[in-house]
Amino acid sequence: MTHLDVAIAGGGIIGLATALELAAAGRKVTVFDKGEAMSEASRAAAGMLAGRDPENPRELRELAHLSLTLYPEFLSRVERLSGAHVPIRSTLTLQGVKHAPVDTHILSEAEIQVLAPGADTAGWHFFLLEEQSFDAWDLAECLPAAARAARVELREQTPIVSIRENKSGVHLETTAGPFTAAAFLNAAGAWSPSFDPSLPVAPRKGHMLTAELPGPVQMECVLRTGNVYIVPRGQGRYTIGSTVESAGFDKEIYPDRIHGLFQRAIDLWPLLRDARIAESWTGLRPGSDDGLPILDRSGDRRWVATGHFRNGIMLAPGTARVVSQWIQGRPPAVDLSPFRSSRFAEASVSL
Repeated sequence: MTHLDVAIAGGGIIGLATALELAAAGRKVTVFDKGEAMSEASRAAAGMLAGRDPENPRELRELAHLSLTLYPEFLSRVERLSGAHVPIRSTLTLQGVKHAPVDTHILSEAEIQVLAPGADTAGWHFFLLEEQSFDAWDLAECLPAAARAARVELREQTPIVSIRENKSGVHLETTAGPFTAAAFLNAAGAWSPSFDPSLPVAPRKGHMLTAELPGPVQMECVLRTGNVYIVPRGQGRYTIGSTVESAGFDKEIYPDRIHGLFQRAIDLWPLLRDARIAESWTGLRPGSDDGLPILDRSGDRRWVATGHFRNGIMLAPGTARVVSQWIQGRPPAVDLSPFRSSRFAEASVSL
């Protein structure tokens, strides 16, 4: 039977980023994924590092700040290990809100049109954020290779059939045979309740699309409101998202959802009327009952990191840092009390 320091369920960005942190600390780590690594919510994301999005819950601020601080180091490590590049696609975001935050510089129409020529600003107040984005598909190609180069064993197409914890460790039965580990992390995203049935996490389906816009008038910043976001990818390509649907594990692409999403983007940036939909896809994001991540222990030797919803990309390096610290018996760098699973029981009692 193979013995590991840490076994991780889930080869998405949360699982692999945490594996990199643990491997850098000298731990022997194996990541198990029932399918292909980085093939679910991590690949379906828009790649916005939206730590200052006004729609983010206030409880995320400290973890988001840590994660954004760690991002340059994280991407540098991934690129060094994989030998591939994850280019930054944009560095500014035009954020539209119905009610402007206090002490925020609201842009004039002329200022908006310089950044987003032809944008329809009716009904919105816009301000500027210094915020990076990258193509999640670029990271999806690099991160598994980086993990392997860091001597993380990545076992794709290897479902975990059962888990049993006792004083000697965590025993895993998998389709590749039995394993034991000193610690186990459930980072299986929308599938995390299969290992911890009490977790209030469910898939939140999102339709997304890529539009190709010909012509000389383009946009280099992200254009985002509470209804839609338009993220430039270069060479006239834009990622547009996204819907939020409670549809179970249904990943089918529905044309009416795609065209409805595209119309919302056109309403915001009418130049897209001349664009064509180049590709479309869906992703299943792990949403908790209150929309916040769940970062907690689920046993003496078991931890869970799930429920990141639409912020998995943005929160990955921060989550990896604090969870790896916790697994190693060190105090996490930020207060994790807002993310403990006990909050759901407390909420039900207060009702």
